[in-house]
Amino acid sequence: MKKHITVPAKIIRPILFALDNLRSLGDLSVRFWIANIFIQSGLSKITSWTTTLVLFKYEYTVPFISAASAAYIGTAFEFIFPILLILGFGGRLLIFCFFIYNLICVVSFQFLWTPAGSSGLNDHINWSLLLMMLMLHGSGKFSIDYLLHRKFGFLFKLGKKGQYQWANYKKN
Repeated sequence: MKKHITVPAKIIRPILFALDNLRSLGDLSVRFWIANIFIQSGLSKITSWTTTLVLFKYEYTVPFISAASAAYIGTAFEFIFPILLILGFGGRLLIFCFFIYNLICVVSFQFLWTPAGSSGLNDHINWSLLLMMLMLHGSGKFSIDYLLHRKFGFLFKLGKKGQYQWANYKKN
């Protein structure tokens, strides 16, 4: 006969309640962590712009656009996306774009796929996992999106044919 360990609900409930209340603080922490990483990367790019242009021309093989355009766009993304991420503005769509940007960074920098670049690849994978968590979970209560949602309600609702439609109603 197997014996099971039972934990009374009066012990588990307060723990789960505390974890639920800390969720938004965790979301905010992850947003700050990811934003800091990419802002530091952007700062390193503008510190030596000539080096950045050379890297984009010879090392970062961004598809479909010129090296100079990729350098400007990539650097702008590394400042704009983190600021919006910290503010919690743009929600899951912004986080999805950030996720795609990180994926493009991994694909365009071939060094990451070598044994010497494996630690950098691991960093990008970890950042992707954090971004994916935010993308699936949302920005949390400490965000502009949450405040806008509380004031104006949902922006979209699911229509009759499974399509999203603009809505102007508050959550009950």
